[in-house]
Formats: sequence, C-alpha cells, structure tokens
Amino acid sequence: MRFGIHTLDDFELKGKTVLCRMDMNQPVDREKGTLKSIARIEACVPTLTELSEKGAKTVLLIHQGSDIEYKNFYTTEPHAKVLSDLLKKPVDFIPDVCGPAALEKIKNLNSGDILLLDNVRFLSEEQTLFELKLCLTHEQQAQTLIVKKLAPLADLYICDAFAAAHRDQPSLCGFEQVLPSAMGRLFEKEYCIISELLESSEKPCTFVLGGAKIADAFLMMESVLEKKVPDRILTGGLVANIMLAARGDFIGKASMDFIEKSNYADFIPKAAELYKKYKDFFVLPLDAAYTENGVRKEALLGRVPETAALTDIGTQTAELYKKIILESKTVFVNGPMGIFEESATEAGTKAVWDALGATKAFTVVGGGDSITATTKYGKTDDISYICTGGGALICFLTGEELPVVKALRTGAEKFPRSGGYAGT
Repeated sequence: MRFGIHTLDDFELKGKTVLCRMDMNQPVDREKGTLKSIARIEACVPTLTELSEKGAKTVLLIHQGSDIEYKNFYTTEPHAKVLSDLLKKPVDFIPDVCGPAALEKIKNLNSGDILLLDNVRFLSEEQTLFELKLCLTHEQQAQTLIVKKLAPLADLYICDAFAAAHRDQPSLCGFEQVLPSAMGRLFEKEYCIISELLESSEKPCTFVLGGAKIADAFLMMESVLEKKVPDRILTGGLVANIMLAARGDFIGKASMDFIEKSNYADFIPKAAELYKKYKDFFVLPLDAAYTENGVRKEALLGRVPETAALTDIGTQTAELYKKIILESKTVFVNGPMGIFEESATEAGTKAVWDALGATKAFTVVGGGDSITATTKYGKTDDISYICTGGGALICFLTGEELPVVKALRTGAEKFPRSGGYAGT
C-alpha cells in the first residue's frame, strides 16, 4: 500500500477477473481508422504485462474522445491491435461495453487473457456533460449501469488511468465502492513523481494552458489562482479564445460560431469572472493567426477580420510567451497554442515548445496533445518530466485530492485486502 491506496503487490492475481481502467485516449486518423500516436498506450504496457504474466483475466476499460462533443468519440478497436503488437500476444476486442455480448465474453476468459471493451464514453453516464450536470456521489456512481453490470463478474478493480484521475465518472470512481481496488503501476509511478514535484516547485511558476479541453482548464483555474500556484497563466488555443471573448475582444465570427455550436459558450461568463478577479495573472494573446485559402494571416487583437477563425497565437504573442518561459523557474504545460497538426497554424506551438527546450526551468508537460507536440518538435529529451495526464496533473498540483485518489482510498478502507463484490 502507498499513499493509503492498494497496489498490485497487495493482491493475488492468478485466476482473478480484473477490471482495469486505463487512459489510452489518443489522436485518431478517422480516414485510415488508425491512431496518430501510441504514447499513452505504451505507458500502459507494464501493468498489462504484469497482470497477464501473473495469470489475471483482464477486462480493459478505456475511453476515446474527450469533452462534451459526442462527435469526438470513437471506437477503441484500433487500440486492441496496437496493444497486441506491443504485448506480443492477442488482445481481444468486443464492440460492446456492458451488454450481454460483453458479459458473456468476460465469463469465458482464461487466465492471462486480455479483453478490451469498446469506448466507455458510448455510455451517457461516462460523458463529461453527465459528470458536470448531475454531480453524482461515488456511492451513486456505484449504482450506474456500467458498475452494476460489470462488477458482479469481477474479483478486483484496478485504476491505472492517472491521466483521467481528475474526472469523477463511474468507470473511475464507482467500482471502488463495491470491489477491492488498487492502482496500477503507471498510476503509482506518476503519483509518486508528481508528489515530489509538488514539494519542489520553484518560483516564478508559469502555467501554459491551451488546446481545446475547456472543461479541464476551467475546472482547475480558479483553484490554482486562489492558491497562487502559478505566477502567470499563458493562454492559447480555445482557452485563449474563450478568455478573449470574455474580456470583450472580437475573435472573429467563425470562432464564436464554433464556440456556440460546440456548447462552449457557457464557459464565457465563468471566464469573465476569473479574468475580473485575477486579471494580473493572465497573459492573453496580443495578436492571433487565421487562414485564408490555406495561407496563414495574422492580426492584432482589435483588428481581427469579421469572418476569421482564430487558429493560433500570433508572432508577437509567441515572442512574449518565449520570454516569460525563459525567465521562469518552473513551467507546467497543458495544451498547444493552436492547430499544430497543420503547417499554417503550428508556428505558435512550435515557438512555445522551442522555449521549453531552451529554458533552464523545471518543465512538466502533460496531456495527449502536449505529448504529441513534444514528439513532433523533437523535445522529448529536453522536457524535465512528461506526464500522461494533463488536467489530472494540473489539478493534482493545486493540492486538491483528485476524485479517483479519493475513491481508491475509500476502496482500501472498505476492502482491506479481501472480500468480493459488495453490490446489491
């Protein structure tokens, strides 16, 4: 046991049916039906190898696709092929989560087998909107469909999804209420390393928040600002667009249309409150980039064309951000500055990552897109620590107890090291 949480060392695994929640959420090439990166999947290999070699019957639960846009969700079938290649053994897949087909498949597993279920976020109870609007307690989560269907078939629940530890969803926090539970090897490793980072962060501390995971950013910003964890927050991507709109800046009709159509408009009033209260901590873009017929264009804030869609920070902003990063002692990064996958809109992200590679600060990069950018720009060896989690990393650094950590500790209290399914 570590940090009041059971580890794999606390349980006999041979012949046991284990529900293992991991985070393998990766960028997807929908046209080819393949994954653009496998970094998070590679990080899960040690736990899965150990479970298989020790004779567990492993049922793997993961999600693919983030936030509240249903169109982002995708099948986890490509992940099974990648896992089979990495583990050098077959990883079975079934296009079901907790229906009759999945239940029958689980019952017929043999020792050492690994079965990957389909995307848990195909269930409404696993979606971010459900989490944010209903706010179920962990006891209530134990009564949701996924827990009530799968838990009776299992002997043990393992969470190895540190990257999703800031989420409060049934597949992450519900099983611990009814099953003996433990953290996997990746969770254990990242928890230990980040705990050490929390104790040794030097000032000035800079947060760089970008990308499109608005829920992640706004779930934690008020908390870290209240505790004065960061001295400055540099904003990019959709986070910057929301903050600029909240401040009253015109960000282009296409940008606003996207925010409204994606159900992100509700974050604007919250952003306005944060900016009013913590104005001196935020560094918003001075200029921004957009494209016309595939060609990059830049404009100062206040001179953004009527129909523009802002897709990157501008040159002046990139230079300012580089200067701040180089002057920092600690830098936490979660999210790119724009659509870095495209050459016309990657300049801002590249500039920030070049600064991360050059700074003498202790640098921590977290989150799927951030890891992808780190690899793309060849900065893997220059970053002090790369964490599979983005939102989880930042929430942890506020000093708050993450929902999954709380649930795992509850599980350790309810099931010291024995017992079985406690559902009704």
